[in-house]
Amino acid sequence: LLFADEASFAQWGSLGYTWAPRGQQPLIKTCGRRKGYKVWGLIEYGTGRVWYQGQTERFTAARSCAFLTTVLATTAQPIILIQDGARYHTAAETRRFMAQHTTRLTVYQLPSYSPDYNPIEHLWRHVKRDRTHHRYFPTCERLVDEVEAGLASCQQQPAVVKQLMGS
Repeated sequence: LLFADEASFAQWGSLGYTWAPRGQQPLIKTCGRRKGYKVWGLIEYGTGRVWYQGQTERFTAARSCAFLTTVLATTAQPIILIQDGARYHTAAETRRFMAQHTTRLTVYQLPSYSPDYNPIEHLWRHVKRDRTHHRYFPTCERLVDEVEAGLASCQQQPAVVKQLMGS
């Protein structure tokens, strides 16, 4: 049972609320560039196993199918895939791909606007909180390195991932 999702990690940072003494506005360093790192991800609910693949390009149906091809090559077991209704998940190209793999791949769509139903959202929050939130990345390469390190760490610690999911 795999839950699929994608996440974007922004080089310009993710900022939240803070406090400061009156009249002393905090200044946050930023590179001023709108680059980011986009990650396809799958999480196995029962074991905490993680698959991911990063890119700097846009999310597309072709890239979604390429990621799923990679995942299918890593296991011989049938896969039940639960995903949201993003355009690249429901595109004609993706539907054709799914139809070609019905012997191994069963897909269920989550309801629209329901991130609370997808446990991989906890993984994205964890990586962002621990690796990219309130951080300055002078280059996109530094951001990529940090995200990759965070995801690789999660891949090596399935018990932590299961704990993130509450299972």
